[in-house]
Amino acid sequence: MTDLVLILGDQLTAGVSSLRGRDPARTVVLMAEVMGEATYVRHHRKKIVLVLAAMRHFAAALTAAGWKVDFVRLDDGDNTGTLGGELERAVRRHGASAVVLTEPGEWRLRLEADGWAASLGVPVTLLEDDRFVASHADFEAWAEGRKALRMEFFYREMRRRTGLLMDGDAPVGGRWNFDAENRSPPAGGLFLPEPLRHAPDAVTREVLDLVAQRFPDGFGGLEDFRFAVTREQALASLAHFVETALPGFGDDQDGMLAASPYLHHAVLSPYLNIGLLAPLEVCEAVEAAWRAGGVPLNAAEGFIRQVIGWREYIRGVYWREGPAYVFRNALEARRPLPDFFWTGRTDMACLKAAIGQTLDLAYAHHIQRLMVTGNFALLAGVDPHAVHEWYLGAYADAFEWVEAPNTLGMSQYADGGLLGSKPYAASGSYIHRMSDYCSGCAYDVKARSGTGACPFNRLYWDFIDRHAARFASNPRMAQSVRTLERMGEDRRREIRADAAACLAELGL
Repeated sequence: MTDLVLILGDQLTAGVSSLRGRDPARTVVLMAEVMGEATYVRHHRKKIVLVLAAMRHFAAALTAAGWKVDFVRLDDGDNTGTLGGELERAVRRHGASAVVLTEPGEWRLRLEADGWAASLGVPVTLLEDDRFVASHADFEAWAEGRKALRMEFFYREMRRRTGLLMDGDAPVGGRWNFDAENRSPPAGGLFLPEPLRHAPDAVTREVLDLVAQRFPDGFGGLEDFRFAVTREQALASLAHFVETALPGFGDDQDGMLAASPYLHHAVLSPYLNIGLLAPLEVCEAVEAAWRAGGVPLNAAEGFIRQVIGWREYIRGVYWREGPAYVFRNALEARRPLPDFFWTGRTDMACLKAAIGQTLDLAYAHHIQRLMVTGNFALLAGVDPHAVHEWYLGAYADAFEWVEAPNTLGMSQYADGGLLGSKPYAASGSYIHRMSDYCSGCAYDVKARSGTGACPFNRLYWDFIDRHAARFASNPRMAQSVRTLERMGEDRRREIRADAAACLAELGL
C-alpha cells in the first residue's frame, strides 16, 4: 500500500500537513514542474525560476531526509503539462492506493482537486494548510455576524493569540497600531540597505537556462537573479533584514525612490508564500530585535501587522468569498489593460519606474502597487480582472489567495468596499509628496488639466464624477464628492472632456 503525496510549488515546508506524521517507507512524494502552472497567467520569468529552483532544492532536501521523491521536470519528454495528468501517471507508475495533498492556495486548483478522486480512481485526501496563524474556521468565527470585515480588529485578535508585542492583555506602547508614524516621505542617501543577494548555484543556473529556452519572449528579465531558493538562504535573508533594514522600515515604508527600489523593505514575502519561512518565526525575530533595543517600536509593529494582521486577514477574505471573487467589478470598469504595463514604455515617470523595476526584479513594494500602478488602473477604469491577472503574474510573491483581495479589494475597489473602507484613488500630489518620481517626469504634477498636465490629476476628478452617487454616502469620500459638486456642471463637463482626451493621448 503506497500513498502518493503531492507537494505543490508553494508548499516547500518540511512540516507541511501532507507530510507530517507520514511513514516515508510507504509514501512517495510527487513534485511536478508543469507548463499549465507556469502559463495559466503570464508569469514573470524570474517568478517561474524562483518556484522551480526552490522546488528542486526542496526535493533534494526531502531525499536527503529519507523520503522517496518522484520529481517530474518541465523538460521531461513524457510530461503532460498539467498536475492532474502527472498525478494520473504517478498513480499508475507507483501503484498508489491513495493521494494526499495539502489544500492548494488558489480556488482554481482547489476546485480541480475536487475532481481528482473520480478521474484517478483512488481516494484523494485534502488536508488544511495549517502554516498560518488563523485557520479557516478561526476566520469564519471572527467574521460571523460582522457588518464590516475591518482588518484592524482582526489584527488585534492575532496579537492576543500570538502574544506578539503584548504586555499581558495590553499592546506594548499603549497602542495597537503605529501606522500614523510610518508615512514619511523617503529620505535618500548613499547607504540604503539592500536585501541579501543569493548567487545562483548549479541547480538554479540550470533552471535559468531552462526558462530562457522555454520562454524566450516571456514577461520580465532573467538577469541578476538574486532570490533565495532554499530554507537556509531564506533564513539568512531574514537575519540580514532584521540587522540592516528593519530599524528604518517603519518611517519610510510608504516612500518611493527611483534609484532605490527596496528602501528598507524586507522582500521576505516570496519566501513566506512558497513556504521557506514561517510567519511566526519571522515575527518573533522582529519582536526579539525590538526587545533587544535595536529597532523602533513603529518599525517592529508595522512589520508584524503586515504579516499576522494583513496577510492572515487577506487569506481569510479570499477563502470566505469563494472563487467568483476574482470576477467582481463593482465600479463596472471595462477598459483593457494598457500595453505599457507589459513594456514599461510610458512618459509617466512614476509608472515607468514602478513597472520598470517590476520587469527587472519581479518586485515592487506595496505603495508602488497600490498608489502608482493600482491607482492609475483605478482612475482610468481598467477592467479589474485584467489588473488582477497582471499582478498575479508580475510579482514573485503573488499567489492568488494573497494577491486577489489585495488587487480587487484594496487596490481596485472591485468588491464594492467589502475589504477597503474607501477606494485608494489619488491625484499626482500624493505621488509627488511620497516619491522623487515627479522631478524627472515629462508631465507637470502641478498642472490640473490639459496636455502636459499629470495624467493622475486629469483623471482623478473624472473618477469622482463617474462614481459620485456611490461615493456620496461613503464617509471617507463624501468630502471629495461635495468639492466636485461645488465646481458646477460646466466645470464637470470640462473635467470629463479633459479625462477623455488624456486617455486618448495615452492610447487608451
